[in-house]
Amino acid sequence: MPIPVRRTRRARLSCRTLVAAATAALMTALVSPTGAQAKAPASLPSGESRPVHSYADAIRESVWVDTGLDGDGDGRTDRVAADIIRPREPAAAGRKIPVIMDASPYYACCGRGNESQRKTYDAAGNPVQFPLFYDNYFVPRGYAFVAVDLAGTSRSDGCDDVGGRSDVQSAKAVVDWLNGRARGYTSRTGSDRARATSWTTGKVGMIGKSWDGTIANGVAATGVEGLETIVPIGAISSWYDYFHSQGAPLYDANPSWLSDYVNSPEAKARCGAVQDRITAATPYSGDWTPAWSERNHVPDAGKVKASVFVVHGQQDLNVRANHFGQWWDALAAHGVERKIWLSQTGHVDPFDFRRADWVRTLHRWFDHHLLGYDNGIDREPMADIERAPDRWTTDRVWPPRATEPTTLRPGPGAVPGVGTLGRTPAAPGATETFTDDPSLGETDWAARIDAGTPAKAGFVTGPLVRDLRLSGSSKVTVTATPTTTSAHLTAVLVDLGPDTIRDYAAAGEGITTLTERSCWGASTGGDSACFKETKARTADVDFTIVSRGWADLGTWADPGKGRPLTPGRAYTMTLDLAATDHVVPAGHRLALIVGGTDKDLLDPPSTRPTLTLDLARTAARLPLVGGADAFARATAGTEGARPTPTGEALTGVGHPRSGHPIPEDAR
Repeated sequence: MPIPVRRTRRARLSCRTLVAAATAALMTALVSPTGAQAKAPASLPSGESRPVHSYADAIRESVWVDTGLDGDGDGRTDRVAADIIRPREPAAAGRKIPVIMDASPYYACCGRGNESQRKTYDAAGNPVQFPLFYDNYFVPRGYAFVAVDLAGTSRSDGCDDVGGRSDVQSAKAVVDWLNGRARGYTSRTGSDRARATSWTTGKVGMIGKSWDGTIANGVAATGVEGLETIVPIGAISSWYDYFHSQGAPLYDANPSWLSDYVNSPEAKARCGAVQDRITAATPYSGDWTPAWSERNHVPDAGKVKASVFVVHGQQDLNVRANHFGQWWDALAAHGVERKIWLSQTGHVDPFDFRRADWVRTLHRWFDHHLLGYDNGIDREPMADIERAPDRWTTDRVWPPRATEPTTLRPGPGAVPGVGTLGRTPAAPGATETFTDDPSLGETDWAARIDAGTPAKAGFVTGPLVRDLRLSGSSKVTVTATPTTTSAHLTAVLVDLGPDTIRDYAAAGEGITTLTERSCWGASTGGDSACFKETKARTADVDFTIVSRGWADLGTWADPGKGRPLTPGRAYTMTLDLAATDHVVPAGHRLALIVGGTDKDLLDPPSTRPTLTLDLARTAARLPLVGGADAFARATAGTEGARPTPTGEALTGVGHPRSGHPIPEDAR
């Protein structure tokens, strides 16, 4: 959904924090744990914000911000609703505070978080419940929380356009309003102005899971001033890659239905033309169009001025791990300050898999980037990686500096479809053949890795003598000859060996929700800070899927345009696999599988091709920590060893039909 600190960012931080230091220092006596005095102007204040403000007496209000767009074509610019809760005491004392913001399409249709919380209002229309814990925890600590309804959703005008200009502008306009650059009103249709510059510093941190986090990515990619940090959780970086993979359509590969799903009842009645335009602009064929460019934030990573704290599940089959990988790499290329947590879960919020550590870390992150506290979080390890359920490790830099792309090559085996994986190229003319079977997928192939099954070609190392770590994004280049005019390809990396992992394919995607609750912040009668606890849901397996990637072979010449294939002709293309960080332990084997349609994740092609792989022109380029030397040490005495087919199926975690998480995420 990739680290030197951004040079210009570091310079800006030192300058901006000098300006902010006076304001932050004034707040220190009120919100610091010790009430410490402000340091010299050139230093950042220390300490952390404390819950010294009344949540019950907080100011709760709604503002409608003019986006400057007329998405529904009614002749007037759209206003989006922003519900605000902020502590009363700083405003009464004339002190300004920063903002934490979650812009979402889900506040009315589906709810947020593990308990599907929705916004609620009193009889006068004033906000009562703000979903999730951000308001309960941070408002008493001197922050405002702003929950924005994207255009077309809940109480906002316009039409949701599924990641397009309207979606992004819905939230950017609110950042602009908080900084005095856009107009806000006290009602949806009235002319009475609402202003924020009297109570906020204009410093904003955006946060959110899935679609919400995607909006944070999009707003950051505009370079808007005032957005200091974003925390995208399981977020999309390119909407094309949510619906397609290198020309291959994923299930329900048309975004227009999502617009209808989240639009308010009023918007549904007026937004049919918008949905028709989305359908026409995003063809099922997977061809790249300007609509996809509009919804691709990766090329604009160089505009990002905010720091970025990425959180993603490595087994997220909803918003797949390639989204954080390509975004992280682009941010790294531009030196953006960043931090990352990678879990073993699917599409799950860290509040539900590492709650106490998450709240503590997020608190320190916002204190540093929005209040200017020198709490050291920017000097701590960049990455936290979940190695086993609830067991985490850290890395100073991610991927580690010792990571090097290393080319591994498939070789033929004693049984068709059961080959070797090592550093030695196959002899010219060596081939493997498989036939696309849409009723099978990656877990079926992995379970029969040592059997000569007709639907896949598998290539396996011998048992490793040392641990081997992959960290980053992989690429698999294949040369394949199809028998039909269309063909899809899947490449999968598999760790073959027994393990206990989070059961990401089960309900909860790696967590079990309990009945007990824990409380994180202050509560009122209408907004509780207490949420159901969770625990890891685990599975004992004989293999673990490490990474996967899909492509339509028809895009071999142009990734933006598919074309019919000529049966009997060889085509070469490279598949991009999702980013990962995984250690293959000593005693396990590493496998590369190449197949056709990946059941429940990829729509099948119009034909059922047989494909012949030219092994001499097929290779995997993997991000190995320690590079080729690490692979040589891990496979010493094993490279070239041929697996012995047993016919016995292995046990792994099967995945459910991916569907589209965006509604699923509403849970």
